[in-house]
Amino acid sequence: MIQHDASYHRWSPYVEEKWYLITSIDDYSRYLLYAEIVEKETSWRHITALEKVCLRHGFPLSYYVDSHSIFRFLESRDSVWKSHYLKTDEADPQWKQVLRDCRINPIYALSPQAKGKVERPYRWLQDRLVRTCARENLRTVAQVREVLRYEIKRYNEHQVHSVTGEVPVIRFRRAIQEGKTLFRPFQVPSPYQSTKDIFCLREERVTNAYRKISFEGMELKVPGVNPYEKIELRMVPDEKTGLTDIRFWHKGTLLGTQKIKNTILKRVHF
Repeated sequence: MIQHDASYHRWSPYVEEKWYLITSIDDYSRYLLYAEIVEKETSWRHITALEKVCLRHGFPLSYYVDSHSIFRFLESRDSVWKSHYLKTDEADPQWKQVLRDCRINPIYALSPQAKGKVERPYRWLQDRLVRTCARENLRTVAQVREVLRYEIKRYNEHQVHSVTGEVPVIRFRRAIQEGKTLFRPFQVPSPYQSTKDIFCLREERVTNAYRKISFEGMELKVPGVNPYEKIELRMVPDEKTGLTDIRFWHKGTLLGTQKIKNTILKRVHF
């Protein structure tokens, strides 16, 4: 089981902004599988975190998260922007849809206290990061990320955990060697062809009489499909190029791809 969460904190006393620390920690070994500081918490940031864990370590059995709207639809909280007849968990957020394709079970904590195993590393990291940023006069996200990478390496590979009595990486690797892990080898689930088809943002549209779909104020032509067919758009944004790769799927078949500018996607948050 992977415990996954985000912490919103002012990491440097010299910067007014608060940033998010997103982490994934192995429940058994306390090994930090993923840790990154980002300026904005979005579904795409959490999907990226999930992708890096799965590509490096394989598919875990489950992810343990809170009931943040990124992870879970709750009727009483989210029904303002969803149809009123949808009940809790009847609508899947983007992150949960990725888990479903990967056959990973989401488990939801019922209270903040139930996530103590991931909260303790947060407190430890907060203390270490803030002290280092204050001592070294760090003011940018890039500088804080460098400190984070150093501290994660120290925590994973050199520090004996107070609960397990072992160094996290040693305990994690021994569990794999002894066959005590529930991680499954990574492979792209059928019928998909690429990691872009799994770790992505999703939308659905219906083609019009001219075999086109309307999306974000544009008309996109979809090859090889009849009018009035439901099309699934699987989108992978690239922050470096500023382009989003849209992959058109219909009944288990990839129909084609198209690239558009990230700035066009007003309703899709990266």
